[in-house]
Amino acid sequence: MHVVFVEPSFPANQKEFVRALHEAGAAVTGIGERPKDSLDGDLRRWLVHYEQIPTVIDADALVRTVAWVSERMAVDRLEATVEAHVMAAAQAREALGIHGTSVRTAWLCRDKPAMKDVLREGGVPTAASMGGDSPDEILAFAARVGYPLIVKPRSGAGASGATRVDSDDELRGALAASGVGHGGSVAVEEFVEGHEGFYDTITAGGRVLHDFVSHYFPNVLEAMRTRWISPQIVVTNRIDSVPDYAEVRALGARVNELLGIDTTATHLEWFFGPRGLRFSEIGCRPPGVRTWDLYSAANEVDLYMEWALAVLYGRRGTPSSRRYSAGLIALRPDRDGVVSHCEGLDEVQRRFGEWILDAHVPSDGTPTQPVEGGYMANAWIRMRHPDYDTLRGMLDTIGEITQLRAR
Repeated sequence: MHVVFVEPSFPANQKEFVRALHEAGAAVTGIGERPKDSLDGDLRRWLVHYEQIPTVIDADALVRTVAWVSERMAVDRLEATVEAHVMAAAQAREALGIHGTSVRTAWLCRDKPAMKDVLREGGVPTAASMGGDSPDEILAFAARVGYPLIVKPRSGAGASGATRVDSDDELRGALAASGVGHGGSVAVEEFVEGHEGFYDTITAGGRVLHDFVSHYFPNVLEAMRTRWISPQIVVTNRIDSVPDYAEVRALGARVNELLGIDTTATHLEWFFGPRGLRFSEIGCRPPGVRTWDLYSAANEVDLYMEWALAVLYGRRGTPSSRRYSAGLIALRPDRDGVVSHCEGLDEVQRRFGEWILDAHVPSDGTPTQPVEGGYMANAWIRMRHPDYDTLRGMLDTIGEITQLRAR
């Protein structure tokens, strides 16, 4: 089977998808924005061919390149695993008659207001929302729904570009900053109170082969805006034993049906609070922040290989063990500048070393990255443990005893 894979070298873990396709028996052609001589030795060995194009989000360029490749070797699959690449890949599939995620599904997973309309009509609870380019219509929506509201790009991923507003004045400011009224368009939605997590799958033919639940501590919008917090993402190994997760899994299956999700990785953000379970963001792609590495470590499975088996053969290889919970804690610098040192690491190693998977601490003199740069922008530690509550306690302790210092 011949698979064309979009952008095999960036971000860094993209090469793992290529590796898995190669090891599962596929011939893999890469299409990317970097020159061929920038590919590392592994990618050169795993790829049968590579084509550079100016940008992989240009659907016309992607169509032309895949068509050229297919004249030399028939293309069975065209795969993209980065949010920004999903739509162009879907458009190329449709133009060339290649099976995979449709343009409709890709569009619904990118345009948040349209997605939520389809989910609500299908009985999946979501936040009240709208998409618009008229300040008056958006202010009228605010009057009906009430504050607080979240304003975000229509095709934004997670909390990227999201702003909370608590008044008409703040809403007007956010709309002006987004160019609404001058050609800009945004998604506006009800702020949902409650705990936030996500539900991720590998799905083949609409059937879930692997699924996982992770939790944010605190919720991602707060985590991405507050310097002193050392935020966590924690994978639970209780998904099969805690009855409350059954509702998340059932609604996840319903989402697949409503959005037409066929064979792909999926990423579904959810909230649970006073109004019950609400689904927020849906993506037909893997989660970010290298969460698949946590899933693999927690479940003693190569999730990249499981994805490749789903794409190539529509089947699962190794079941998820659910043996461990796993987590990531981000360590933020105490100020902007350059990194000086990180306090408390020796104590962390002494107390929890056997459970640490890996860690990254920038060296002295490294420029700091802004808080909104994400969970892995500066320093981080990843761990696993058989008991979820014990893991949570260890991560909390690390947040208390470590401090990344900058000058």
